Amino acid sequence: MNTHFRNFAIWVIIGLLLIALFNMFQNPSQTRRGNEISYTELLAQVDAGNVSEVTIQGNRLTGQYADKSRSFTSYAPDDPNLVERLNKKGVRISARPKDEDVPSIFNVLLSWFPMLLLIAVWIFFMRQMQSGGGRAMGFGKSKAKLLTERHGRVTFEDVAGVDEAKVDLQEIVEFLRDPQKFQKLGGRIPRGCLLVGPPGTGKTLIARAVAGEANVPFFTISGSDFVEMFVGVGASRVRDMFDQAKKNAPCIIFIDEIDAVGRHRGAGLGGGNDEREQTLNQLLVEMDGFEANEGIIILAATNRPDVLDPALLRPGRFDRQITVPNPDVVGREKILRVHMRKVPLAPDVDPKTIARGTPGFSGADLANLVNEAALLAARRSKRMVTQVEFEDAKDKVMMGAERRSMAMTEEEKLATAYHEAGHAILNILVPGNDPLHKVTIIPRGRALGVTMSLPERDKLSYSKLWCEARLVMTFGGRVAEQIIYGMDHLNTGASSDITQATNLARSMVTEWGMSDKLGPLRYTDNQQEVFLGHAITQRQNMSEETARLIDEEIRRIVTAAQAKAWEVLGANRDALEAVTQALMEHETISGDECLAVMRGEKIVRPTDDDTTKGPTGSAVPVAGQARPSRPEPGPGGMEPQPT
Repeated sequence: MNTHFRNFAIWVIIGLLLIALFNMFQNPSQTRRGNEISYTELLAQVDAGNVSEVTIQGNRLTGQYADKSRSFTSYAPDDPNLVERLNKKGVRISARPKDEDVPSIFNVLLSWFPMLLLIAVWIFFMRQMQSGGGRAMGFGKSKAKLLTERHGRVTFEDVAGVDEAKVDLQEIVEFLRDPQKFQKLGGRIPRGCLLVGPPGTGKTLIARAVAGEANVPFFTISGSDFVEMFVGVGASRVRDMFDQAKKNAPCIIFIDEIDAVGRHRGAGLGGGNDEREQTLNQLLVEMDGFEANEGIIILAATNRPDVLDPALLRPGRFDRQITVPNPDVVGREKILRVHMRKVPLAPDVDPKTIARGTPGFSGADLANLVNEAALLAARRSKRMVTQVEFEDAKDKVMMGAERRSMAMTEEEKLATAYHEAGHAILNILVPGNDPLHKVTIIPRGRALGVTMSLPERDKLSYSKLWCEARLVMTFGGRVAEQIIYGMDHLNTGASSDITQATNLARSMVTEWGMSDKLGPLRYTDNQQEVFLGHAITQRQNMSEETARLIDEEIRRIVTAAQAKAWEVLGANRDALEAVTQALMEHETISGDECLAVMRGEKIVRPTDDDTTKGPTGSAVPVAGQARPSRPEPGPGGMEPQPT
């Protein structure tokens, strides 16, 4: 704040000096010379009675016309008749000593002071620009903020779900506390650690915890803070940041989103950004150049390690790359317990059950889940947050908020029920699918209806059986509608299902080697960023004949899945009608209730409302008539879950 105030004050002073300069250079003598008249004209004006008063100072004469609208100046020779002529015309005469016409030293200095001050300010700025690469006006000053205990100390107790990353960073904490322990054995602590992981996994929180555990100064800055419109400012800020760190060593510098300044140099369309490359070069030199930065440890975070310059990742700069992944079920439970500390919980809340029901959630997602549950409890005027609020909050986060006000005709609602019933029945009857969790025809987010499956555990890989079963279940909605309404019944409700089925089949053929005709080869087109300079020089790795075979295999896999859906649903027409009627009556049913309906049983509920508490566990959206707002990522970064 002091830096911003100082810069603002300098600008104000410069503005005031410029105003004073213009005002003071308005010399009265220049104004008088602009109204100067000859001695002959002076006499003519006096004789005509147009002069009211004059002031005589040596040979210089200043006067005012009779109408007092303007003044004049003139120089008169030693004329003894001038005073008599003025008296005859009734002109008021004043006289001043001749010495006042000589300017004093103070007046001379005062007239030259603005010009001298401007020259001094210009010299000051030029010297600052030459010495600091744009340091003038604070442009070259680092924007790194020193984080102290006043901002709230964070320790490893506040970080959960990333035990492996905490173990790696614990060495840095021990080095900052007792460097001799490592140095006496010849060891050298890593100069830099790069935290890599998806968004929301707690990379920044871990860095703050390292500073809190080590109890050393902690400088934090974003990668985009280095880049400025002025050339040389980024490199200057890097130098200034390391100068501040040296004065506070041992310390930690944390650079968040380092990919903003650490991208590949000299790559991409249109050439590289020279200013960003200069900043990166200066960062490389400061991290491992001729001058050793002992006691300064660099922590950086990014979710795009693939775009970083290789020179930045080599040992000696970022010696370690610590992966911070999305937590598993045990980690999610620990994270939930951390966020639940400040929330009054009802006795029925079970963090372990909630953790099992949130696969793929990051730490930020879990924090949002707890917050949504607290908001729901407050909206319902409850004193504590119950398990019901957590289940409803989970559905809201994963499927989107309910849109009960959406106007749907009875025919559209019935068609949606058939669509979701088709997904649900195939999800249950086709081997390889995850167990069914919940089916609803209440519009949520962008979906008119959603079918959700329940993975029994966190999936790390996907089998061919699972992929084929998923494809069959994906076509359940479209096939169910055609069975009921006829083959000519086609609409746009299954567009998302078709898209996800095509993507899944293409991944099976081109990425995962699940095609007998094409074998275990990768045929995926280049999907790298064109502006990183990689995709331009790489050519396609397939011929036209191979591309035709790929299209044929994708079509064969998708067509076989659709045929299987026709076979299963055609043989279970009664189950399709029963599940549809249950959805029309209750709008939302659980997986167990769907099984009961298919066995011919009736749904029995203590209080028959529209909110069904299904079995707890991993709720993953798998089917519907539009893409849910938060689908779970599938294998290879794709989203195979039809919606």
